[in-house]
Amino acid sequence: MRTPIIAGNWKMNNTINYAVDFVKEIKDELEKTHVKVILCCPFTFLERLKDEVDGSKIKLAAQNMHWEDAGAYTGEISAPMLKEHGVEYVIVGHSERRQYFNETDETVNKKVIKALKSQITPIICVGETLEEREEEKTYNIVSKQILKALEGVDRNMVENIVIAYEPIWAIGTGKTASPEEANAVIAFIRDTIKKEYGLGISESIPIQYGGSVNPSNITDIMNQKDIDGALVGGASLKAGDFLQIINF
Repeated sequence: MRTPIIAGNWKMNNTINYAVDFVKEIKDELEKTHVKVILCCPFTFLERLKDEVDGSKIKLAAQNMHWEDAGAYTGEISAPMLKEHGVEYVIVGHSERRQYFNETDETVNKKVIKALKSQITPIICVGETLEEREEEKTYNIVSKQILKALEGVDRNMVENIVIAYEPIWAIGTGKTASPEEANAVIAFIRDTIKKEYGLGISESIPIQYGGSVNPSNITDIMNQKDIDGALVGGASLKAGDFLQIINF
């Protein structure tokens, strides 16, 4: 039985004081939750939030990470730096990183391998553009992204990943794939993993849906057989909304 994972991706929003107040507001409400709760925060928040989430059910994630431990990579951050601040998860290959910062399938693969070797769980984002969807390329695109992201990842490591299906046309647009459409793609992702690693592993890996998830659609999304959680954008910025999503 896979445990649902609700992750809030704050992107480039909020301030440290807001983040601390946010955690204080929600953490006591999570004592009885059966859901894994993750906050994907800007790097500058992590040091303060490490202490705030200590002892709670909230885990910290970074929104990006370099594939080297150190070096002349101005503006980047490494796995050892993240681990110092209690980070257990990292988003890899988000469409905004691909679109604005030249993230490629190759760099996603390097980051996935580095995260796994560093005992940080990568949340691997995949998804198609509106044009690719209209040209009925969704399954080809998603399969290519998954297989490339996992290139060189062996059976002993692959169980320690999370996948997030985020159709690019649904991120921040207010549009969302129907729960049935999202489940069909996620079932395809699971089948893709099964062909590479076997049924047992494919059934153990959590696969989230992301793309304009909010309190009004989370129940329908989570009622789908193959959807194991959500990577939440805008609706994770308000504590009340985020709690409603967690308590789907």
